Amino acid sequence: MTDQYATLVKKATLASTFVATLLIISKLLAWIMTGSASMLASLTDSLMDVSASLINLFAVRYALQPADDEHRFGHGKAESLAGIAQSGFIAGSAILLLFNAADRLMNPMPLTQTYVGIGVTLLALLLTIILISYQAYVVKKTGSQAVKADALHYRSDLLLNVGVLIALVASGFGLFWADGALALVIGVYILVSAGSIAVESANTLMDKELPEDEKQRIKEIVHGHDQVLGFHEFRTRQAGPTKFIQMHLELPDDMSLRAAHQVADEVEKALEDAFPGADVIIHQDPLSASPPSSYLKPVAAKQNTSPPAQSD
Repeated sequence: MTDQYATLVKKATLASTFVATLLIISKLLAWIMTGSASMLASLTDSLMDVSASLINLFAVRYALQPADDEHRFGHGKAESLAGIAQSGFIAGSAILLLFNAADRLMNPMPLTQTYVGIGVTLLALLLTIILISYQAYVVKKTGSQAVKADALHYRSDLLLNVGVLIALVASGFGLFWADGALALVIGVYILVSAGSIAVESANTLMDKELPEDEKQRIKEIVHGHDQVLGFHEFRTRQAGPTKFIQMHLELPDDMSLRAAHQVADEVEKALEDAFPGADVIIHQDPLSASPPSSYLKPVAAKQNTSPPAQSD
C-alpha cells in the first residue's frame, strides 16, 4: 500500500463529505421555499450522500490500517463493506423518492419562488462536476472501490440535478406534472445505481478475479522472463487497494533450487513494479510436473512431452 493511495483516498472522502453537507443546507432552504418534489428528491439524495460519505470516511481509515495478527491479509475489504452499506442508503433514498414522486405526479401542485430552486440547482451542478472530476482522478490513481462507489452516486446526482433544473423550468411554464415525473425517473435511476454498487462490492467480498486486462498484463510479465517456461494455479483477487496474485512458475527440470529462487524473486519484483502494493506469492515447479491447464510458452509446450512427475 502506498502513501499516495492513503493520501488521495482520504482527501476524496473528505471532499465528498464537505460537498454533500454544503448541498444539504442549500437544498433544504430551496425545498422549504419552493415546495418542489424534485427538489425534495434532490435533498433526500444529498442526505444519503453525506451518510454514505461518512461511512466511507471511517471505512477507508480502517481499510488503510496495516495487517495485524488477527487480520493477516489486511483490512482492505472494509471498503467493500462500505460499498454494500452505501447501496442500502441509496436504495432507501430511491424508494422514498418513488413514493413522493408518485404522489406529486397524481396530485400536481404549482411551485413558488422557482428562481431560488434554479439557483441552488446550478450551484449543486457546479460543485458536483468539480467533485466527480477529482474522484475520477483518485480512482484512476488508486482504484479505490469506496471512492468509485461514492463517485457513482455523485454521477447520478449530476443527472438528478439536471432533471430538477428541467422540472423547475417546466413548472415555471405551467407544466406542473413535470416536477413529479422527473422525480419518478430519478428515483428509478438511483435504485438501479444502488444495485450496481451492491453487485460490485459483493464480487470483491466473494474474491472475484481481477479484470481480464490486468490478468493479461500479469501473463505478459511472467512470460517476459526468459527462463520462465509457463505457470499454473494462477489465482487473483483484490481487497481494498491490495491485489493478491498467486501462481506456480514452471522452470527447466535441471535448474538448481538457488537459480529457481532467483527467477521467482525477479518475477515477483516485476509484478510488484507493475502493480504497486500487490501481495505476490510464487511457487516453483519443474516443467515436467506442470498440468495440462498451465499457461505455457509455445516453445515450452513443445518441450513438455514427458508425463507429469509422480509424487512419492
